[in-house]
Amino acid sequence: MATENAVDPVGDRIWTIPNLLSILRLIGVPVFLYLVLVPQADWADWWALGLLAFAGVSDWLDGKIARAFNQASRLGVILDPLADRLYIFAALLGLMVRGVVPWWLMAILVLRDVLVVVALPILRHYGYGPLPVNFAGKAATLCLLYSFPLLLIAGHWGVVGDVAQIVGWAFAIWGTAIYWWAGLLYAVQGLRLIAQTRQAEPHDLDTRRTPPDPAHGSAADPAAPAGGAADGTAAGPTSNGAGHAERDPTGHAADCGPPTSDRKGATTQP
Repeated sequence: MATENAVDPVGDRIWTIPNLLSILRLIGVPVFLYLVLVPQADWADWWALGLLAFAGVSDWLDGKIARAFNQASRLGVILDPLADRLYIFAALLGLMVRGVVPWWLMAILVLRDVLVVVALPILRHYGYGPLPVNFAGKAATLCLLYSFPLLLIAGHWGVVGDVAQIVGWAFAIWGTAIYWWAGLLYAVQGLRLIAQTRQAEPHDLDTRRTPPDPAHGSAADPAAPAGGAADGTAAGPTSNGAGHAERDPTGHAADCGPPTSDRKGATTQP
C-alpha cells in the first residue's frame, strides 16, 4: 500500500489539458530559438517575448488545471519540468549568444540540472522514481521565465529598456538562488528516502533469519510432515553457511513475508 512518501503520480492518462499545454510549450522551444538567433529584429523579439509569456502562463495554468480537475498523470510529471528546463536552457542560450547574459549564469543553472539528472539512477536503485517538483522549484522557474523577457527587452526602447534590465536582473539573481535552494531540498528529500530504505533492510533480514538447528543442521528432514521440520516445529527459511536466510531467484527470502518493495511505499501502488 502506498504511504505518505509516495512520489509517483496517480494517473496513466495521456490526453489531458495539462499534458497538451506542456506539449505546446515543448513545440515552442525551437521556434523561440529561431526567433532569437536568426532574424535578430524587433518583430522577432516581440514574437519571442510572446512565446516566453505563454510558457510562463501555461506553466502556472497546467498545474492549476491538474489539481482542480484531477488530471495529474505520470506523463505530465515528466513533460512539465522537461518543458520548463528546455525553455530556461533555450532562453539562456539565445541570450548568451546575443551577449545579453554572461556565460557563467548559464553554467550555474545547467550544473544544477546536471546534478539532479545524475541523482535519478541512484533513486531508481533504491526503488524510487523522480521526486515531485516542490514549491521552491516552481517559484525559481517562474522567476527565471519572468527575467528572460525583461532582459531581452533591455536592449531596446530607451528608458523602458533600462528599467527592464534592472528588474530582469533582479528576477534572474533571485531565480538562480531559489533554483539552487530547490535543488538542495531535492537532495535532502532523496537522502531521507534512501536512509529510510537502508535502515529498513537490516530489520527485514533479521526477521527472516533462522538460527541453525545443532541437531538437524539447515536442511529439513525429507520424512518430516508437510509444513513442519523433523522435530515437529514450524518450518522457517533455511539458513546458508553464513547464517543468512536464503533467497529465491527474485531476491526475496524463502518465507512468505511481504516482498522487499512493499516497504518502499513510494513505488508500491495500493
